[in-house]
Amino acid sequence: MSAPPAPPALPRTFPLATVALDDAVRQQFRLLEATAAHFEGAQLFEADAGVVPGLGRPRTTARVEAVLADYFGAEDAALVQGAGTGAIRAALAAALDHGDPLLIHRAPVYRTTAVTLRGLGAATAEVDLNDLDALRQALASGRFTWAYVQHSRQRLADSYDPGEVIAACRAAGVRTVVDDNYAVMRVPASGVELGADASCFSLFKLHGPEGVGAVVGAGDLIGRIRADNYSGGGQVQGHQALDALRALTHVPVMWALQSQVGAELAERLAAGEVPGVAEVRVANAQDRCLLVRLDRPLARELPAVAAKYGAAPYPVGSNSRFEIAPLVYRMSSSSLDDAPELADWTVRINPMRAGADLVIEILRRSLHDLKG
Repeated sequence: MSAPPAPPALPRTFPLATVALDDAVRQQFRLLEATAAHFEGAQLFEADAGVVPGLGRPRTTARVEAVLADYFGAEDAALVQGAGTGAIRAALAAALDHGDPLLIHRAPVYRTTAVTLRGLGAATAEVDLNDLDALRQALASGRFTWAYVQHSRQRLADSYDPGEVIAACRAAGVRTVVDDNYAVMRVPASGVELGADASCFSLFKLHGPEGVGAVVGAGDLIGRIRADNYSGGGQVQGHQALDALRALTHVPVMWALQSQVGAELAERLAAGEVPGVAEVRVANAQDRCLLVRLDRPLARELPAVAAKYGAAPYPVGSNSRFEIAPLVYRMSSSSLDDAPELADWTVRINPMRAGADLVIEILRRSLHDLKG
């Protein structure tokens, strides 16, 4: 009788830097300073709707866009429907014509982004962003006007510094669109703050209302996005914009605290506090999370059992306003495309609004149940 296959080891990961709690407090205060610069007090309790003549969007929406541009140090900002996917689609549609070349990372593309690239007819060319020399060589070809960079990791072993990638593109005269989903306000600097032409992200992932996204960046690109989105039905209405801004004021501190809890949780699990946990990594696999490899192939069964003890068994928006309980779930689709052998052995865990003690207890009881 042959021995069962050895469990796969988790690859080394290179998590993105996070924001310390004191710095997050300063970020919150800076966001309110930007808000005060563009809103009179009573306007924070009012919201309009419709295609206002001369603006092409609600006045409240325009004010929130001005706050975001000010906060991120960008020329302009546009709120769009479709959350993060809609923001990426709007930016790439404004940047590219059908058949234009686009430089991307050699890695599985996030599924909704792949749909956007296919729909736009982009002629994508891959380069390993972990290899700066290879990137500079590709940029030196003169073939590319635009590059697309995902701030969060596409492959578990990705180690590239987004700032270095953006700087290399700028030095070669290549403009960049950055997918800042799962990174904006969690990392010290977003893509546009690092010199990119556009940062695209979901405000739904930042506790805002469903369906609202943002593109922050260069004035010419934002102008094209507005021109493309001229329909009244495509506008982010004033009440949605104001709701998103209110929610955003809590996010820097909330995410700094979550990152702090995640680090504590990783340390305690690595120390063997929960029987059945074989290995743990902090990773930016979509959102910042823990990848937990079990000592038995129970990863497919664990989320449903953990849900009985209070865990969320699936995400809604990965840090949306709906997600307060710890998430115990499978690895992301793009991560599994890159490492399918981990599917039976590894779960991702995000503490969300909980402390490490609750996550430890949920895991301990769930694995005890699964082992009989």
